[in-house]
Order: sequence, then C-alpha cells, then structure tokens
Amino acid sequence: MAGFDLIIFDCDGVLVDSEIIAAQVESKLLSDAGYPITAEELAERFAGLTWKDILFEVEREASIPFSATLLDASETLLDKKLGREVRAIDGAAQAIARIPGPRCICSNSSAHRLKAMLARTGLDRLFGERVYSAKDLGEGRTKPAPDVFLHAAEQFDVKPANVLVVEDSEHGIHAAVAAGMRVVGFTGGSHSYPGHADKLTEAGAETVINRMAELPATVEALAGWSELL
Repeated sequence: MAGFDLIIFDCDGVLVDSEIIAAQVESKLLSDAGYPITAEELAERFAGLTWKDILFEVEREASIPFSATLLDASETLLDKKLGREVRAIDGAAQAIARIPGPRCICSNSSAHRLKAMLARTGLDRLFGERVYSAKDLGEGRTKPAPDVFLHAAEQFDVKPANVLVVEDSEHGIHAAVAAGMRVVGFTGGSHSYPGHADKLTEAGAETVINRMAELPATVEALAGWSELL
C-alpha cells in the first residue's frame, strides 16, 4: 500500500481492551488512598499514561503523598486481572491482516505485560518481535514523549513522515505528532466516553474511527491522499 512505510499500533485500548481493566484497578487504589475517582473518570483523564505518571499528576493536583508500595500494588493486581479478563478489540486481527506492509506495536506498557496480553489474545502472531515498550528506553521516555515512536522508525529505517500511528489517547496522539508522524484516532475500546473523538481530533488525529473494521479503508484513503501531496 503506497503512502506509508510503516504502521504503528498502540496496544492498550487499540489492540486489546485493557484500558478499562487498568482504570478499574487504579481507580480503586487511588480512592482507597484518599483520592476518590471512578474508573470512568480515570480512563477519560489519564488513559495512555503510565501508572507512575498518573500518581505524579494526582500528587501535583491534590498534594496527596502516595506510598511507593502503590506502584508495585498496581502492577501485581493489574497483571492478575489482565491475565483473567483481557480480550482483543473486536475485529482487530481481521483488520490488521487486511493491511499490507510493515507494522509494529509501540506502547507504554512493560514488555512482559505486552507479551502476556498479546499471547492471550492471539495477536502476537501478527507482530512477532516487532513490539516496543517505551519503558525499555529509560526514565522519562514514555508517551507523551515521542521517543518510542522514533525508536520504531529507526528500527525499520523509515522516515517519521512516512509512518501512520493508530492511537486511542490524547497522550499517545501528542507523542505521534511530536514524532512527526500521521495519526488515526480510535474510540472502539470499552473505556471510550462522550467527547472522546473530539479530544483525539483536537490532539492532532487526522480522522477518528470507532470500529477496527474501518481501519483498512481509512489507511488506504490516507495513503492515497499522501500520494497527491
């Protein structure tokens, strides 16, 4: 498919329906620690951020000092819950199989979690080893920093301008835009909320879809538009 040398997929909320599961675990931990928030509120405000960055944001906002044990508590609880409950986004495998050319995953989730979720959902066979965790790049390099996207472009030896990213969060879209890449927004996860599409558009998505079945035609249309530039 002319127009793109690489398509990058976020994982949580784009390939696997994990954002709502994470929001359920993290909202309970925050509420128990003195910061009442529902899973829906957490997903709307913080989807796409690491748990550590969420804690930093809440500490700045509410001046609540959180125990370092909260970091480990979330990791343990969430890994167990994801292991039991995570599912692939409807139509993800079929849509990906219909899009030719190089592809990879760039995520803020840890490498071990990505491996577990992709194996459970069967999506691992579509990406092989082409899965990149921003956490592996070092401190301060997770989205909304563009580093993991630029790292992927380097691995494939392609120019960022010739890369298309599929993202479900404002933070992820900001990262892709900062990397100089084009972006499709996705609102088909269970964590989606009223106004989600508008926020993704405002963040820099060229278009927004809410079903994975729409992705192949969207990629083709955007690729064709690129050829006219």
